Amino acid sequence: MIEVHDLTKRYGRKTAVDGLSFTVRPGHVTGFLGPNGAGKTTTLRMILGLDAPTRGTATVGGVPFRSHRRGLRHVGALLDATHLHGGRSARAHLSALARSNGLPARRVDEVLREVGLTEVAQQRVGGFSLGMKQRLGIATALLGDPPVLLFDEPINGMDPEGVLWVRHLFRRLAAEGRTVFLSSHLMTEMENTADQLVVIGQGRMVAAESLASFAGRGSRRSVLVRTPRDAELAALLTAAGARVESAEEVDSGVRTLTVTGLLAEEIGTLAFDHRIILHELATRTASLEDAFMELTADRVDYLAGQPR
Repeated sequence: MIEVHDLTKRYGRKTAVDGLSFTVRPGHVTGFLGPNGAGKTTTLRMILGLDAPTRGTATVGGVPFRSHRRGLRHVGALLDATHLHGGRSARAHLSALARSNGLPARRVDEVLREVGLTEVAQQRVGGFSLGMKQRLGIATALLGDPPVLLFDEPINGMDPEGVLWVRHLFRRLAAEGRTVFLSSHLMTEMENTADQLVVIGQGRMVAAESLASFAGRGSRRSVLVRTPRDAELAALLTAAGARVESAEEVDSGVRTLTVTGLLAEEIGTLAFDHRIILHELATRTASLEDAFMELTADRVDYLAGQPR
């Protein structure tokens, strides 16, 4: 289990992390979300003892990570897949880490097989693609068979097969009772992988809750309506206080209306009262991306096209 209490990190006048408190529990894949510059990587580095906090604490298994004499037996981490000695082979890289952490040599072959790098184990990692380096980084995290795992953007550079493999791997590790903490900018992948979320913005806490609960906080729910009498229905809906956007479907020529401000049953009743036939009436619930964009809108450091 990872426990963070009042964690704060300042660099001169810049506060990168500001009073974070949260718990990452075993048995779950917990996603770590935030806009660029939110303080995610800094937080992970403080959990791992790579950066010292200005204030607060971060513990793994109840104690600071630095107190673990054989670190890889307790926590496996991937922060930067490119931070490797390019002249070493994948096997040499893992073998050196195994020896320094008192791990049996057989673990090197086991994790190489787990991540699909057995056939290239003797090749220098400087020639690896980013996706292959990500696999080697995951192998490094798994080497000590640890109960706690942290990953920062682990699927960057992965092909579709690799993304699917990583998704199943993280779920399996959590199902085994491990603590899995995953930072990513890819909302769709987070929806498919995580079941808990920690969300921060500008170094401060936004939410710590289940993915379903967080997504449900987004207010951008809408109703999709397809009808051959779109203009007439749009006018009626607007008069009733709804906001209506339309987009033409190329194949059928029928416009799809996206309606906010009225429930599907209210739209259906209005159409029925005016004898307007509907081809489709469907409620679209807020996605994780919708909720994230809405709830972190005022905590973005770098907004394209608009100075802050």
